Amino acid sequence: MFIQPWDAALDDAEWRNWIAEGHDFGQLGVNGPPGLPPVVVPTHFAPDDGRLLIHLARPNPAWKAIEHDPNVVFTVIGDYAFIPGPWRAKPDIPPTDGVPTSYYAAVQFTCRAHIIDDPQAKADLLRRQMAHFQPDGDHAPIDPDEPPYGRMLPGIRGLRLDVVDVRAKFKYDDHKPVEHRTAVADRLTRRGHGLDVPTARRQLERLDRVGTWTP
Repeated sequence: MFIQPWDAALDDAEWRNWIAEGHDFGQLGVNGPPGLPPVVVPTHFAPDDGRLLIHLARPNPAWKAIEHDPNVVFTVIGDYAFIPGPWRAKPDIPPTDGVPTSYYAAVQFTCRAHIIDDPQAKADLLRRQMAHFQPDGDHAPIDPDEPPYGRMLPGIRGLRLDVVDVRAKFKYDDHKPVEHRTAVADRLTRRGHGLDVPTARRQLERLDRVGTWTP
C-alpha cells in the first residue's frame, strides 16, 4: 500500500482507535499456490493483544494456501468516499478542470498465520471472538462437548494471525489548505451518500489535530 507522507497515520493511537471504533471486518489475503492468483477472503476478526482472531469454514480454499505459505496480509478499509473533480478545483481554474480523488482509511496488517484445529483451542478462540462481538454474553456456552457449538466445531478451523507489521493510511487531502478541506467535508455531509458522513467526520478530526500537513 503506497502512503504519501501526508496520508500516514498521525500515530499508532489513530489506527488503533479507528479499529476499536468497530472497524472489525476486512479481507484476508493469502499467497496462492505457484501459478495461481492470491486467495482473498472477506471476514470479521477480533483484535486480541497483537493478534487477529478469525475462523473460517473447513472447506474454504484459503486453508491450502495458508498451509503452503503462512505469511498473510489482512486489510481493513472504511470511511471512504469519491470526491468529484469540481470539489477539488482551485479557485483560479474552471471547476471542470478539478481532479477527482478517493478519500479512505485503510489499515493493513502483515501477519504470520497459525491454524488452530484442537477442539478446546477452537472453543477458546470462539469465546474470545464472542467477547468482542457479543460482550453481553447473550449466547450459549461454547464447549466442544455441549450443544449447540460442540457439533459445529468440526466444521470450522481457527486462525490466529500474529501481527508483525502495520501500515495505516488516512487519505483525506491533508496537504491541502484548511478552507478546502472544510468545504469538502461540508459537501460530503450535505451529499450524505454511503459513507459520506463518517468520511467527513474523519477528515475534520484530522484537521482538528494537525491543520494542514507540512514537510
